[in-house]
Amino acid sequence: MTRAPHTPLPPDHEPKWLGIFTKDKAFYRTFFPLLAIITLQQLAALAVNMADNLMLGTYTELALSGATLVNQIQFTLQQIAAGIGLGIVVLASQYWGQQRIQPIKQIINIGVKCGLVVGILFFAICQIAPVGVLSLFTNDCAVIDEGVRYLRIVCWTYLLFAVSNSLMYALQSVETAIIGTIMSISTICINICLNYCLIYGHFGAPELGIEGAAIATLCSRFVELVIILVYVLAVDKKLKTKARELLRVDLTYLRPYIRTASPIILSGMLWGVAQAAQTAVLGHISATVIAANSIATIIFQIFAVVGMSCANVASVTTGKTIGAGQLHKIRAYAKTMQAIFLLVGLTFGGLMFVFKDAIVGLYAVSAETKALAVDFLTVLSITTVGTCYEYPVEGGIIAGGGSTKYTAICDNLFMWLFTIPSAFLSAFVFHFPPVVTFCFLKADQLLKCIPNSIVCNRFRWARVHHLSAWCQSLRQESE
Repeated sequence: MTRAPHTPLPPDHEPKWLGIFTKDKAFYRTFFPLLAIITLQQLAALAVNMADNLMLGTYTELALSGATLVNQIQFTLQQIAAGIGLGIVVLASQYWGQQRIQPIKQIINIGVKCGLVVGILFFAICQIAPVGVLSLFTNDCAVIDEGVRYLRIVCWTYLLFAVSNSLMYALQSVETAIIGTIMSISTICINICLNYCLIYGHFGAPELGIEGAAIATLCSRFVELVIILVYVLAVDKKLKTKARELLRVDLTYLRPYIRTASPIILSGMLWGVAQAAQTAVLGHISATVIAANSIATIIFQIFAVVGMSCANVASVTTGKTIGAGQLHKIRAYAKTMQAIFLLVGLTFGGLMFVFKDAIVGLYAVSAETKALAVDFLTVLSITTVGTCYEYPVEGGIIAGGGSTKYTAICDNLFMWLFTIPSAFLSAFVFHFPPVVTFCFLKADQLLKCIPNSIVCNRFRWARVHHLSAWCQSLRQESE
């Protein structure tokens, strides 16, 4: 198969407010309802981590540190699973713009199987060598021992999460996101209730500490999977998927899926490894730094959730617009979305700065840990502006337009050539204070805004040709 020549975008003749915001009401009818639903969904999912974080933080600081190390493994899995899911969205949303359902089902089939393979791989590694995995993050034996107790149970959730996450992205690609919100809210209720009973031993339950938190997470992940399977197989009226369509081996769209998703999956894997390396840098400083980083990170994720959700919405909006052949709208839509991303970043970065002390005060940790967490959040309140712009531009607009290789290249060049080396030197060569090392770890969130803005506004990233050429090839083969 030969790649069709790239067709440049037509000139932008869309009317705008203030020279930036499109006047096309169809954009706002698609973008903001989907953003609200996906934000609620992501917020609910983060609230589960926040509950674990707070409850273990009030139990013992050691339990909090142990769970934090394990969560880095979960984060790496989530990044790879997000790449698998985004591969589904990039391809399926363009077919959704054409209202072609059968190719979407075949793409979902491949994505779910890729997710399951990754989940099995993570599960096997964590079952076989839990101590070896956690030793990569810290040399504190007490923290490792506590983390192993958590990991041996929570690794079972990797199998469940890998499937439910792929199905969730599949539904987002056809603008069905409400089920993800319902799924996440149910997880919050189950997780918090079981945490309360099993961590502390209330209502006659045994006091299991960190193992209780792991059991609560496993139960909630199981319920998540059941909910989304029931919806996909019995309720959804857009795709009308049958169980046999998910189970059968269908490789029809394997090549375009691999070509589209592999750069994002590779980028997600390297990004997850890089985040684990960041935790390792901080973890080898002290257990106090691990705990402070855990507190700051979860609070940051809560405040940045709207900006991160913008990436999913931008990907669906861009892909659907390209798939529908409305290329004349792409420039106006991209400029409008960039303005929205900046406003979101400024708003929530400011809110984080204002409320950081009050939120950290909820944790029952040492005064040193609280002070360090507040310092970390001060840094994050600034870098959040960059995160809420660069991430949805790169992972939403550009990747959603089909240019997935750029995301992989940009993220990993900054991470491996600047962030990790500079933080390592700061921590172990120059022995700068932890907050200075933290600044080096987060500086790329501002630096990446420059290349992402340039690439996005050159508008060479729209890739409608990779689907049309492949469809033509399939038709020729069938004839």
